[in-house]
This record gives sequence, C-alpha cells and structure tokens, in this order.
Amino acid sequence: MLVRERTVLQHRAIFSRYACDDERMTERARPMEPCPLRTDFQRDRDRIIHCKAFRRMKHKTQCFITPEDDHFRTRLTHTMEVSQIGRTIARALSLNEDLTEAIALGHDLGHTPFGHMGERILNRLSPGGFTHEQQSVRVVEVLENDGAGLNLTQAVRDGIAQHPSHGHPATLEGEVVSLSDRIAYINHDIDDAVRAGVLHLEEIPPALLDRLGRTHGDRIDAMIGDVVAASEGQPHVRMTPEIYAATMELRAFMFQHVYLRDVVQREERKAERMLEGLFDYYLKNPEQMPEEYLLHAHSGVEQAVCDYLAGMTDNYAVHKFAEIFIPKHEVLLG
Repeated sequence: MLVRERTVLQHRAIFSRYACDDERMTERARPMEPCPLRTDFQRDRDRIIHCKAFRRMKHKTQCFITPEDDHFRTRLTHTMEVSQIGRTIARALSLNEDLTEAIALGHDLGHTPFGHMGERILNRLSPGGFTHEQQSVRVVEVLENDGAGLNLTQAVRDGIAQHPSHGHPATLEGEVVSLSDRIAYINHDIDDAVRAGVLHLEEIPPALLDRLGRTHGDRIDAMIGDVVAASEGQPHVRMTPEIYAATMELRAFMFQHVYLRDVVQREERKAERMLEGLFDYYLKNPEQMPEEYLLHAHSGVEQAVCDYLAGMTDNYAVHKFAEIFIPKHEVLLG
C-alpha cells in the first residue's frame, strides 16, 4: 500500500463527518498523477511553500510599513501565525489539517506591498478593481511557474478566494482559516502597536480584556477555545455570540486607535503616492516591466501593471520608485 493511500485511510478513521475528505474537491485545472507519498492537499501545501510569491511575503507589510525593528510582523510571519492557529482548531475539531494548512499558507500570496493601503490604491486605480484574495487566486492559477500557475486543487483555491470575513468557503477548513486570519491579525497587531508606541494596553477597554484576556497568549487561547467549544460536532465553524461580539469590538477599537491614527496615516500617504507614481509610469511604459508580466498583457495593460505592483515587496517598490523618480547624485555632479 502506498504511503498516500495509508494516510487517506488513517485520516478517514479520525475525521469528523463534516471534514473535507482527502479525495473530495481535489479537481485541478490540469490532471496530475497522484503522488505516492503525499495527499493532494499536502502536495498543494508544498507547492505553495516553494513558490516565489510565498518567499516575497517576508518583505511585505503586515501592519506597520517598513519597520526597523526585526520583531514586527511581516505578511509572511502573519501567514505562519494563521497557519498555526488554523491547524490547532482543525485538529481539535477532527477536520482536515493538511487542507487547512494549505489554505492558510496561500491565503495572502497576492497581497500588495504596504499592506491594505496598497490594496486600496490598486483597487482605485485598476478599472476592474482589485482585492488581495482574488489576486492570490490569480497568483496560484496564472502568475506562478512562468504562467502555468501552481495547479492547486479546487478546495484550496476556494479557501483562498473565500477567506475574508465576507466570504463563504465551501469547506469547514476554509471557515477555519477565515476565523484564524481574524484571530491572528487582531492580536498580533495589538502586540506590534504596543511595540511601536502607537498603543498602550491601558487604552484597551477593561471589559474587553476581562472577556478575552490580558495577554497576547491569553486572548488567542480564549478565542481558539471558544471556536472549538462552539463548533464541536457542528456543520459550521464559528465563535459564540459573546466572544464574537467582543472580538469585533476589539477589532473596531484597533481601527479607531491604531489603523486610522494620524501617525500611521501619514506613512500610508507616502506609500500611496509612491504606488500611484509607479502605476502611472508602468502604464505608460509597460516595456519596462519584467517579461513574465508582459506575457499576460492580453488581459490588459492595467492588469499586467497590477500584477507587477502587487507582487512587489515594500523594499523593491521603494527601490523602483527611487530608480525612476529620484535623480542620481553622481549624475547631478556630472
């Protein structure tokens, strides 16, 4: 018996009846011979980890733009935290941990430089609009592997596309990632905001800390424990109304006291002007983009420019802006 077949049988013995079986929703755009060692979802996880877009996330903003402190989260460390939380919940609920991990690792592959500000500006500039979840799907279906994409399974592509809070994942594993994303970013953004001096824990309403916990670890434990308790044996993954309300109240607090604060907004406006300048430049000079992005110019030059800018890291975007718009000192001296 192949290792993959043995794994499938072991999973069936422990999976909840609501879990996504290893052989469900495994359709790919192009058929592939089964791997003798790995299930389809394990194979998807590995393809995501080894792709270029995954590596670039280490230099993309999560909350604070180009921080100098090495301990601030990046898009990559955020992704790892979502994966860890998701695997914990999936295992506790006897769901498909491999599928959960694959969705979690791929959910932000299409995210822009400079965090959600980059997403907002590309959405405004692109005639067809822009969302990071749809761009993540585009990365795995079109942009990676020299235009061949990663050829992922239907379940993983669905989970990536539907991971935002307004989405409707087709699997419980997708629902797990959607909640895990929220749990991760609300809590680690508090941690980073305190580190940055933008927030003091004493500013958080005491009632929220009483309900959710006074430390980073306590809050994550409380939210995960609540999800498991509320979802055990149920056809959906959710929080209890009390903890959900407290979590959303904490999220609203973060928007008011961190994400929309003047000090944060000032840095975002700088990045906004940078992306606007780059978008306009490459729209007028598409031949200056790497050839791999010009291969998809049949979708429109605007789409090709969005693909290129969305794939940039923070540092690379700054470098290209300086290269294009900032005079070189040695040239000025003649």
